Parts: sequence; structure tokens; C-alpha cells
Amino acid sequence: MKKLIRGIIEFRKNVLDEYRETFAKLALGQSPDTLFIACSDSRVVPNLFASTNPGDLFVVRNIGNIIPPFIGTHHENFDESIAAAIEFAVLILKVSYIIVCGHSECGAMQALMRSKPNNETPHLEHWLQHAKTALNPLQDYPPSSSKIAPHNHLSQINILQQIAHLKTYPSVKQRLEDKTLSIYGWWFDIAHADVYAYENDLKKFVLIDEELAKKVY
Repeated sequence: MKKLIRGIIEFRKNVLDEYRETFAKLALGQSPDTLFIACSDSRVVPNLFASTNPGDLFVVRNIGNIIPPFIGTHHENFDESIAAAIEFAVLILKVSYIIVCGHSECGAMQALMRSKPNNETPHLEHWLQHAKTALNPLQDYPPSSSKIAPHNHLSQINILQQIAHLKTYPSVKQRLEDKTLSIYGWWFDIAHADVYAYENDLKKFVLIDEELAKKVY
């Protein structure tokens, strides 16, 4: 807590003046162009590795960057918090892009690969059921590197599975049909601070560099 308090004081003393005008404008409303769905892992900081400013990203974070498939608004097992965030971003903010971002050394993916469930974390085990489909096609997608660990390979496949879930939401489906929304899968390599993007043509995750940026984005 002391570190957080010191950080706030440091921000007010040395950083706030640079952002004062930005926050004054943001107080009137937000207009991010991207919904960024990421893991809650403390090591994943989207605004840092994507060099974005306040107001650029509408961020949703949870364990394993998971998006439960749409099963009906009034279904008792439907996760309304994720659905509400998607609706707000897609229908109210009218974002143009959605990025589903996983990462290396993800604890959720390592938990998925365990053969035995952890009875001490029943809510976590239940939540991870929405990612279990990623275990099935583990051999069907080539890893981004021959040296990649199995749980990191799984975290990449999980991104693709969650994108498939995302496309089951009516608001997302409609915007995709209208060609007013694009969805991307990103993977953050913590050890090297590298970000990879899934390329449909190549069927694998490719390092985002200047060459890729000119070619695709």
C-alpha cells in the first residue's frame, strides 16, 4: 500500500501537469477505439507495452483472458459482467477493434494442464471450464517457436478459442457482418517483453515488428 501511495504522490508532483489537459478532456467523455481483453496477471500492463494514453483502451481483465460463450441473457450460468463490458464497448462506445491478449507463464493455463483439480479453489476451477476447449486442438496449431513450453503454447491456443467465444455474442456478430469491427489475437512474452499477433494466413503467432505493422495494420 505504501508503494501505491508514494506512486500517487509522485504522479501528482512530476507527471500530472503533462496529462492535465488530457484528463480535462476525458472528463467530458471517452471514445476509445479498442476493447482490450487481457489476463488479470500483474505482469501484463497493456498501456505500457502498447504505449497507449489514457482514453485509448477500454480494458477488461480476468483470470486467463477468458470470454464465456454466449448462452442467452437470462441463463442462470451466463456471465453478465463480461457480456455487459462487451455490449458497452461494441454498442455504446462503438469500438472498431477488439484485441484478446494472452501471455506467457500464465497461471491459469498451467492450472488447466494439471490432471487433478484444486479443491481449494472451486470458483477458479469453475471459471477455467470456459478455457478447457483450448486443450483439445493443442496439436492442431503450430507453436510460434520450437522452444515454446507446452503451457505457453496452450495460452496461445486459448486466445483463439476465446475469440471464437467472442464471436458468439450477437452484438459482435452483427458488427462483424457489417464489417465495422475487427478482432485480433495478441500474445505477450513476459520474459522478452515481445508481443505476437496471430496471422490467419500463416496459422501462427508472429512477432509484431515494423515489417509486420506495415504489412498488416
